[in-house]
Amino acid sequence: MLLNSINLYLQKFIIILFFSISFQIFAQEIAVLKYNGGGDWYANPTAIPNLIEFSNKHTNTLITENPRSIAVGNNDLFNFPIVFMTGHGNVYFTEKEAKNLRQYLISGGFLHISDNYGLDKYIRRELKKVFPTIELQEIPTNHPIYNQTFLLKKGLPKIHEHNKKAPQGFGLFFEGRLVCFYDYESDLSDGWEDASIHNNPEEIRLKALQMGSNIIEYAFKN
Repeated sequence: MLLNSINLYLQKFIIILFFSISFQIFAQEIAVLKYNGGGDWYANPTAIPNLIEFSNKHTNTLITENPRSIAVGNNDLFNFPIVFMTGHGNVYFTEKEAKNLRQYLISGGFLHISDNYGLDKYIRRELKKVFPTIELQEIPTNHPIYNQTFLLKKGLPKIHEHNKKAPQGFGLFFEGRLVCFYDYESDLSDGWEDASIHNNPEEIRLKALQMGSNIIEYAFKN
C-alpha cells in the first residue's frame, strides 16, 4: 500500500516536472526594436501586447505578455526569434549595429517592419547597410507567410490610408530564407492597437491581427 502511494506520488511529480520543463522550452519572448536617428521606435505601444494576446489565443503560442524593447546593437537581440520595428521618421544604423542585425538575421532571427508612414525612405537606406547586395522583393500572395493558420488569399491587408496606394508586402531573402518582412502602405501595427485609438472597424483590426499572427507563426517555424 505504501509502495503504491509512493509510486503514485512519483508519477504526479514527473508529470508536473514535465509540464514545467515544457513550458520553459516552448515559452517565447518577442521584442520591439529600438533604433537611433530620431524616429519614434516606441510608436503604437498597445500594438504588440494586443498581437501577443491574439496569437496566444488563436495559434497556441506561449509568448510572454509584455514584450521587451531591445537596441539594434545589443547582443541580447539573439535571444528573440522575432523583433518588430515601426515608426514615422528617420532611422540610423551604425556600422556595428548593421553588422549585429545582419548576424541576427542570418543566424535564424526574423525582423518585421511596419511603415507607420514616413519610415520608407529611411528604412530602405538602412537595410542596404545590413544587406548591401540584397534587394527588397515583393512577396507573392501564395507565399507561406500569407497562408499560416489564417489564409489571406489577397495577401497583405490595407489597414490605414496614407497615400491612396495599394498595400505591399516586401521581403529580404538570405540564401532562400525570408529573414525580413516589410509591410508598406498597410500599417499593420495601427490595426493591432486598441480599437479606441484609431477607430478602425473591427473587421479591419481582425485582418491586421490575423496577418500579424501569421508573421509570428511563420517566423517561429522558419
